[in-house]
Amino acid sequence: MLKLKINSHLLECGTDEAGRGCLAGPVTAAAVILPDDFKHPFLNDSKQLSEKKRLELKAIIEREAICFNVVHVMMDEIDKINILNASILGMHRAINGLSCPPEFIAVDGNRFKPFEKIPFECVVKGDGKFLHIAAASILAKTYRDEYMAALHQKFPQYNWKQNKGYPTKEHREAICVHGSTVFHRKSFKLLPLQLELKL
Repeated sequence: MLKLKINSHLLECGTDEAGRGCLAGPVTAAAVILPDDFKHPFLNDSKQLSEKKRLELKAIIEREAICFNVVHVMMDEIDKINILNASILGMHRAINGLSCPPEFIAVDGNRFKPFEKIPFECVVKGDGKFLHIAAASILAKTYRDEYMAALHQKFPQYNWKQNKGYPTKEHREAICVHGSTVFHRKSFKLLPLQLELKL
């Protein structure tokens, strides 16, 4: 059973990101503040859930959350500041856009930078421990998947609808055949050595 939050007496947000390990597309971050009476039997780490369940939960979270915000950090920024900094920047922007400022921030993972002097705690595998982090993980994942499915319409050869920009064998082979797009992260190793294009 996931716990509601770390500090029962504070207005606390959970924050998480999706798409860190992808070769293409943004890294997407979400921040969520849930009401103190929030409960849901299926809410868990987004990676443990089917797409259908994630979409059902997205609607419930958006309806019942005190507030939430989701942001994309695009490829040019990722390439400029690196993926870790882009992920943290995304979480900062998501928190900054909440309609009610939190008194405490619960962060999925083990790396974060202070945000506006608000106290925070990093929780490794937090999306499997706390409801608000799990909720943020679901919003980040569903919004990012939606973005990649829309991009798939323009670039069907990479099958982003299916692989969401992750480095699958199929995705790498498509890069080998068709080259990269403006949506690929140039700072990432797009091809392993044995597949690199001969220039």
